[in-house]
Amino acid sequence: MKKTLCALLCAALFCSFAAALPDMGELTAKSAVLSDANGNILYAKNADEALQPASVTKIMTMLLAMEAVDSGQAAWTDMVTGSAYASSMGGTQIWLKEGEQLSLDEMMKAIAVGSANDCAVAVAEHLAGTESAFVERMNTRAAELGCTNTRFINANGLDAGEEKTLTSAHDLALISCELLRHPDVLNYTTIWMDTIRNGAFTLANTNKMLRRYDGLIGLKTGYISQAGFCISAVAERSGMQMIAIVMGAPTKDDRMADATKLLNYGFANFAPYTPDLTEVLTPVPVTMGTQDTVPLTADGMGTVIVEKERAGGLTVQTDLPEAIEAPVEAGTQIGSVTVLDGEETVCTIPIKTAESVERLGFSDIFSRLGRMLMMQAVY
Repeated sequence: MKKTLCALLCAALFCSFAAALPDMGELTAKSAVLSDANGNILYAKNADEALQPASVTKIMTMLLAMEAVDSGQAAWTDMVTGSAYASSMGGTQIWLKEGEQLSLDEMMKAIAVGSANDCAVAVAEHLAGTESAFVERMNTRAAELGCTNTRFINANGLDAGEEKTLTSAHDLALISCELLRHPDVLNYTTIWMDTIRNGAFTLANTNKMLRRYDGLIGLKTGYISQAGFCISAVAERSGMQMIAIVMGAPTKDDRMADATKLLNYGFANFAPYTPDLTEVLTPVPVTMGTQDTVPLTADGMGTVIVEKERAGGLTVQTDLPEAIEAPVEAGTQIGSVTVLDGEETVCTIPIKTAESVERLGFSDIFSRLGRMLMMQAVY
């Protein structure tokens, strides 16, 4: 199973946030989450309630498209053909015609900017053969990311008779976190207005917060009557990315107000913290190894988000062996660094070996003995 940054960090970083933060006040949405880009939940309201996400579903569609391109399985220049089924979608669309071809780049732009339901299905069919096969991938990927309340039924979030896509604010935060691992997605989610079809069709971003919230970089809005107004709103300031998930807001203005309140709360109360691991990552001696030392790494560790009032008083406690014995496999955890606020653990960072070191064989040992004897004879 593919390891992901969100899953890795959730397993590797055990972060705790004090309960003494200022009260955010009431939100109108049924469910909401504020998360950092590592998947750490900073605020939650009914975070695990299964609700309809409407077009916020498309963040998973975009994620699978980004992964296909970044892995070389697809290219932005690929021509995507609209099927009769894709062109039959209702709601927001670009009125894709059966047999019409657009590049994957233009399709992605239509999905991210214009929330085009027809293009979401066309991309799903292009990448997986059928939308149903693509939906299987969506659900598999969601499970890999740790989503526990998610069941996708299509690529665009529309109702399908009695069937409905369901997910939770927490799960949408995990998917948003993973999508942000592909920075090229911001080439689409930050577009305010653009055109496709050689300038013949204008796209205007459904995410009006792009012009109304400082630092906003995406990701996706959503609305259908049964879902209410939803959004995955991501903003970046001062080296931090904050993810605000709002589900089931009563009105478009309520959705924006709730997302704004969440993001403001995050930037007002949290700060980036990067522990200095320079000395910690000094190579460790290796006994009986083909090399004398092995370099170390804090794999997957970057900046973590901590409460502002705690950032200045944090200390680092190291637990590492003085030496390790060969053989050593790359990526083996040999110790950890704990970031402390007084006696309270803020996060624990695994320290791993960056390289493999083979164990000395008999010939290597005799060779070394021979060199030592020769050097003693010289002196």
